[in-house]
Parts: sequence; structure tokens; C-alpha cells
Amino acid sequence: MQELLSQGPAFILCLVVMLALVVVVHELGHYVAGRFFGAAVESFSVGFGRSIWERTDRHGTRWRINWIPLGGFVKFVGEAQLPNDVGEVESGPEGLPYGELSVGARSIVSVAGPLANFLLAIVLFTIIIGFNGDYRSRVEVAGLAEGYPAIDAGLEVGDVLVEVNGLEILRPADVPKAVLMTSGEEIDIVIERQGSRQVLPLTPIQTIRDNGLGQMMPHSTIGVILGIVEGTERVSSVGPIEALSRGVGQTGFVLQTTVTMMGRLVTGREPLASLSGPVAIGDTGRRLFNRTIGRDDISFWAGLEAFFWNILGISAAISIGIGFFNLLPLPVLDGGHLVFNAYEAVTGRVLPEKVQELALMAGLGLLMTLFVFITWGDILETGLFGPAGG
Repeated sequence: MQELLSQGPAFILCLVVMLALVVVVHELGHYVAGRFFGAAVESFSVGFGRSIWERTDRHGTRWRINWIPLGGFVKFVGEAQLPNDVGEVESGPEGLPYGELSVGARSIVSVAGPLANFLLAIVLFTIIIGFNGDYRSRVEVAGLAEGYPAIDAGLEVGDVLVEVNGLEILRPADVPKAVLMTSGEEIDIVIERQGSRQVLPLTPIQTIRDNGLGQMMPHSTIGVILGIVEGTERVSSVGPIEALSRGVGQTGFVLQTTVTMMGRLVTGREPLASLSGPVAIGDTGRRLFNRTIGRDDISFWAGLEAFFWNILGISAAISIGIGFFNLLPLPVLDGGHLVFNAYEAVTGRVLPEKVQELALMAGLGLLMTLFVFITWGDILETGLFGPAGG
């Protein structure tokens, strides 16, 4: 606990910066789409709780910065975000009450937030790739861990990894990416041994191990120690079009992995401990700070640059996760509003107010329970009540 408290500023700064960026962009997506269709906006808030700064624009919208800097929200006039909002229509802001928009318009507004998150991820990944170039190398097996699947599958030290689970291996980071979310499922590994290629079937197992930042997390693993084939490392520049294309591809890969993870969570093939919340996000930033800026073997500015690019990449992944999570068909979330809209489109009438209230209460209760569960797990992982690594 003492170490965590000593790193409190880094923890809080990373948490606030990453969440603020992702959530504000999400809410801006809703706001822009809503204003496009003429909806009246009661408020656009950064953070929760009481305001520390507020101004009202010419359209009657309150722009607020609140005391609790964890996320934010946009509130349309007449929009039922919480049970107490059902049937309430605020007066003052310019435009149409939310309920007077067409079903199609309201559905587009709901989707606009997650879509803005996906676009943010594409932009961030494009910037990272465009500025840092394309690093590639051939990857070989430098060692094998006893008791893991790689030995049973016939992998040997010196084998060059060509393809794993359908993913071409172009750098060491591709290997853990390829086996992510595959524990208990047979995959194929294409290797090159003494000039010839072989295909080896292998079933990764799940193990709890260090993720490189001192956090013990569940991972799918095959038990290989990776090395780089001597003389194969190269970094090439990437043009804007290629960077954008790869940014889109990386966003698609992370989104696909997120969908796969959700499916494995539902079926019990991944533990709920795999989920992370705000505490874990802040702790990851704190640990990255220690591992980059706090290093003695590189300059402060080199560490700061490494820290910046890492935070950017994590923010992109968080943005995708928040975008996907909000599309889940749960009341309170954007996906829940899409369900309400679908009912109205099919039946021709609005879902009864009492049903909306009960659904929103149930959804809010479920989300709060999930939040408490995830946060408690994150607190235990950070060492708040024990030694904190990193």
C-alpha cells in the first residue's frame, strides 16, 4: 500500500488522462450525432458529481467540468438515462426533445458513441505506426519451458516461427497475440527447421503469470522463450495510407479479440478476473511510468517518449473496449437503448414508462455489481492491501 500511495500522482494522472480522452470522444460522438438531428442537449459533462466549472452556450447547453474526473456524459432533453429520467423533459435548451426524434435518428445517436471510440482507436494506432515505422524480424525458439505444450508438440530450440494460429509472425510480439484467447483450443504452428517447413498442432494452456509490468494475469501460453534470428531486424518507414490501413487492421484485430473474450467469459473458458476496470487502468499506467521514465539505463526524455507511445496504445485498446461494451444490449448502455428503439420500430409504440424504469433499474444494478466485482479484483491485484509490485 505504501508503494502504491507513493506512486499516487502517476496512478491518478494516467487514469484521468486515458479515461478522459476515451470517454469524452465517446460522448462527443453522441453529441455531434444528436445535434445533427436537431436534438436539444441539456448538458455535456466531463466527470461526475458537482461542477467546478460551468458555462451555458447559445443553444442552452450546459458545458460542465465536474469534481470526479472519471468519465463523463451527455444528457439530451427528455432522454431516459437513469430510472428517474423516465418521463422527464427539461426546458430551456434549444432543439427537439430526444423522444421526438425518429427511431432511426435515435438509433444513430446511440451508435455514434461507440463508433467514435472505434474511430479514435484507428487514429491512435495510425499515429503510432506512422511515427514509429514498421519493425520486423524473424522469430525463433530460444528456449522451452518444462511442462508446457510446446515440448509435447515437438517444438525444438532453433525452430523459426513462421505462422501461429493463422497469423504470420513478423516480430516477437506477434506470438502472444496469436495465442491470445486460445487456451484449450487446438491451433497450428508453422515452423521452419533446417530449411524445410512443418506444421505442428498444439493446444495452449491457461496460466497465471507476469504480464511484463509486474501484474499477475491469466494468459494463454504455449511455453516458449522467444529469440530474434541474428541479422534479421529492420525498421522501415510507413507512409500515411499504409499507416491508416494498418491502424484499421489493428483496430479490427483488437475488436475481434474483445468479442472472442466476451464469448469465452460467457461460456466459462476465461475467468472473470480477465476483466479490468478503472483501478487496473490507473495501475497499468503507474507501472509503465516506473518501467520507462524510472529506468536508469536510458535518458529521461527517451523514457518519456516510450511512456507516451505506450499510453497511446493502451488508450486505443481501452477505446475499443469501451465502444464494444456500450453496444451490449443492457439497459443504461447504448445497446440497451437500441433494444428499446427496436421494440418501438416493430410495435409502433414506445416501451411503457414503467417497463423502462424497471429495465433501467435492473441494468444499473447489474452494472454496479459488475463494477464492484471488477474493482475489488483490481484492488487486490494492485496490492492496495498488501505489497504492490511494479
